[in-house]
Amino acid sequence: MSSAALQDTGGVIRSLIPARIDRLPWSGFHTRLVVALGVAWILDGLEISVASAIEGALTKPEVLNFSANAAAGIATIYLIGEVIGALFFGMLADRWGRRKLFMITLGVYLVGSGLTAATAGAGAGWVAFLYATRIIAGMGIGGEYAAINSAIDELIPARYRGRIDIAVNGTYWAGAILGTFATFIFLNAISPHLGWRLGFLLGPVLALVIIFVRRNLPESPRWQLMHGHAEAAEASIAGIEREVEQSGRTLESVDEGRAIEIKPADRTGYITLTRVLIRDYFPRSVLGLGLMVTQSFLYNAIFFSYSIVLTVFYHVNGSAALYGIAFALGNLIGPFVLGPLFDTIGRKKMISSSYLIAGFLLGVSAFLFNAHMLNAVTQTLAWVIIFFFASAGASAAYLTVSEIFPQEVRAKAIAVFFSIAQIVGALATQFYASLINKDHPDFGKLFIGYITGAIIMIIGGIIALFFGVAAEGKSLEDIADPLGAVRRGRCQQRSIRRPRRARREQRRQRQHRQPHPKPYRIHRSSCCFETAPLVGAPVVAGACAAVEHVVPS
Repeated sequence: MSSAALQDTGGVIRSLIPARIDRLPWSGFHTRLVVALGVAWILDGLEISVASAIEGALTKPEVLNFSANAAAGIATIYLIGEVIGALFFGMLADRWGRRKLFMITLGVYLVGSGLTAATAGAGAGWVAFLYATRIIAGMGIGGEYAAINSAIDELIPARYRGRIDIAVNGTYWAGAILGTFATFIFLNAISPHLGWRLGFLLGPVLALVIIFVRRNLPESPRWQLMHGHAEAAEASIAGIEREVEQSGRTLESVDEGRAIEIKPADRTGYITLTRVLIRDYFPRSVLGLGLMVTQSFLYNAIFFSYSIVLTVFYHVNGSAALYGIAFALGNLIGPFVLGPLFDTIGRKKMISSSYLIAGFLLGVSAFLFNAHMLNAVTQTLAWVIIFFFASAGASAAYLTVSEIFPQEVRAKAIAVFFSIAQIVGALATQFYASLINKDHPDFGKLFIGYITGAIIMIIGGIIALFFGVAAEGKSLEDIADPLGAVRRGRCQQRSIRRPRRARREQRRQRQHRQPHPKPYRIHRSSCCFETAPLVGAPVVAGACAAVEHVVPS
C-alpha cells in the first residue's frame, strides 16, 4: 500500500512517510548522507581559519601589500555574506526543496572562494573584487547552514537525530584544524605569494569532490510531502528503504495508526514564520534565541581573541597557532563524546548542563587569570576543558532551532536564529578587542570580559532549564505540528484565545446575570471546518476551506 495518497477533493494527504523514516536502522545511506552534507561545517571552519591565518601575509609588500584595515575586513565581509546567504537561501530551501538548495549553495561557495584566489593587486578595484568574492563565499556557507540542517534532521531517524546533528555541527572544528595546518605549510614551505591562494583553493577542491556525492542524494520526503508532492515523496522513501534492505537490514512494518494527514499550507514565507515564532511558539523562540545568542557571544569572545591573549598577556610568539590547534581539538571532541547523551539523558538536561558547566568553568578560569595564576599552557588547557562542554552545547543550539518549529518554515527559522547569532557574535568580538591594549595589558579589564561571557553562558543554561523541549527520540511531527497537519474531524492548528471584545461581552453578561452561551475560542484553520462544543457534542466536519471559525470551549 502506498503511504501517501490523495484522500479527498480537499487535497488532504494521508501518509506514513515520517514514521517510515524514523523506523529505519542505521545504514550506508545515512553514513553517505552525513558525509555529503556534513562537509558544510568543515568548509566553514576551514574558511574562517584560513582567512585568519593569511590576514598578516596579505599586508606584506611581496604578497598583495594590503593595508591592515583592508586585510582585517575580510572576516567581517565573509560574515555579512553568511547572514545574507542564510536568509535568502533559507527562504528558497523551504520553497524549492532541500536538495536543490544544498547543490546551489555548495556551487555558490565553490565559485566565491575559488575567485578569491584570483585577486591580483592591492588597488581599490582589487580590494573590492576580493570583498565581493568573500561575500559570495559567505552566502554559500550561510545558505548551507539552513538547507543542510533541515535535510539532516528530516532524513535521520529520530533516535539518532540528536547525536548525529551535534557531531556534524562539531566538525566545524575539524575544518579549523585542517585550515590551520594547511596555511602553516602553505605560508612557510611555499612562497607566501602562492601559499595564500592555495589556502583559499583548498575548500573549493573539497567542494568539487563532495558535489558529486551529493548528486546521488534524494530530496527530503518530508519536504515533498508537506508541499503536496505525494508521489515523489513515496518514490524517495521507497528508494531509501530499498537501499537499506540491500545492505542486509530487515525493515519493520509501520502501524497505520502512526499516519499523519497533511493539507499543504499555502503561505510559508517570512510573514508566516513571524506569526509562528511570536504567536504560536513564543516560548520556543525565546529558547532558540537564548541558546544561539549566548553561545555565539562566548565563542566569538574567546576564539577570535585567544591568539592576541596568548601574545599580549603570555608573550607567545610564532607558536600561537599550535595552541589554537589544541583549543580546536577540545571543541571537536566534545560533541562526539557528549552527543549520544542528548538522545539518552535528554535534550533539556544535557543542553542546560553543558551551558551551565561551561559558564561556571569560564568564571573560575577568569579568577585564576586575574590572579596571574595561569600561563600559556594552563590557560589553553582551561579553554580546552571549558569548550569541551561549550562546543556540545553550541552544537545542540543548532539542533534545537532545527527541530522545534514546523516543517514548512524550518529552514527559515534556522536562518533567522543563525543570522542574529552571527551579528551578536561580531559585536562580542569588538567588545573583547576593546578590552585588550597591546602596549599596556590590563588583566582587570579582560577579567571583566571573561566574567561577562560566563554570566551570559549561564543565562543560556537557565533559559534551557525553563524553556527546553524534550525532543529526544520523537518524530519531528510530534515535536511541532506541521502548519498543514489535519486530523479527521478536527484541525491540529493551535487554538488562540477569544478576541478581547468577546471576553469583555462575556464578563458584562455575567455581571448582569443574563443567560449567555458557552465560552468560545477561535480556531484559525486551513484544513477542516468545525462547529461543535469541545466536550459532550459530536463534531461536524464540513468542506476543507481557509476559515476563521468559532468553537465553544
